[in-house]
Amino acid sequence: MNNPETAIPSRAPAATTADDTVMPFEVAALDLRGRVVRLGPVVDEILERHNYPQPVAKLLGEAVVLAVMLGSALKIEGRFILQTQTDGPVGLLVVDFTTPGQVRACARFGKDGVAAAIAAGKTDAGALLGRGHLAMTIDQGADSSRYQGLVALDGGTLEDAAHEYFLRSEQIPTRVRLAVAEELRAENGGARHRWRAGGIMLQFLPKSPERARLADLHPGDAPEGVEPHTVAEDDAWVQGRALLETVEDVELIDPDVSSERLVYRLFHEPGVRVFRTTDVRAECSCSRDSVEAMLKSFSQEDRDHMVEDGKISVTCEFCSANYVFAPGDVDATQTEG
Repeated sequence: MNNPETAIPSRAPAATTADDTVMPFEVAALDLRGRVVRLGPVVDEILERHNYPQPVAKLLGEAVVLAVMLGSALKIEGRFILQTQTDGPVGLLVVDFTTPGQVRACARFGKDGVAAAIAAGKTDAGALLGRGHLAMTIDQGADSSRYQGLVALDGGTLEDAAHEYFLRSEQIPTRVRLAVAEELRAENGGARHRWRAGGIMLQFLPKSPERARLADLHPGDAPEGVEPHTVAEDDAWVQGRALLETVEDVELIDPDVSSERLVYRLFHEPGVRVFRTTDVRAECSCSRDSVEAMLKSFSQEDRDHMVEDGKISVTCEFCSANYVFAPGDVDATQTEG
């Protein structure tokens, strides 16, 4: 899932990083590759637009970082869609990433369930999501088949799900760190609230297949006495993973800690090479034409049932744009908001 990338000539790490970027990097001595995601205005725009309860917004922010991290690594033009469907208070998360850097996102949740979780102090990802699955879909357009990978969500985090996905579906040792936080800064005599988010992914991609071997999946209900197959982890991966585990959340979201400084702190001893960043923007792909086409896919009877107060009104869940149609005339449209 790696794009052709342009390496930056050797120099001291940059002191600052532009927000809303993805920076690939490589630690050749350890056969490691990775990506650092930094989101400022993009994640703030998405989360502020919806005005979700704080724990829901934070969880959706993590999903946005993960989708940007994975979607920006695609070699092809198309869409990467990350979606959770679970039985917890937050029943649905959807992040739609279009290459090279367009993202939109939304969530569905039970107000009473989320309020109860907040009152009980159970607002971690596992408690909010519950059990279900995480789907990751690659859509290259009408002329190509979709690819979809599924991984179970069983009370764990999105980081846990990403690790499980790469282990089962791609057989690549992978570690992911995600962080989302609220920032308050003095502005015009008051305090300005903003969301920030960031993440880092590290993968072990040795050239030798023997070094890339992984243990078999757990045998489950195997007869008593059957020992699970184990494989000693490669020293390079053990070292890289240990270094990644030293990363603190603040390092992923602090605008004063650049992506280059972060990877230099982690991997300066073996040596690290960074590549040119990709920009990310918050943008919805909805339009009057696409909504009209969607309405045309329904029968006239179904459209008649959609009429309220003499009009058909469709609101985009991603950006809240409202499209109004006259009954029986889906070609006549106007946009509100």
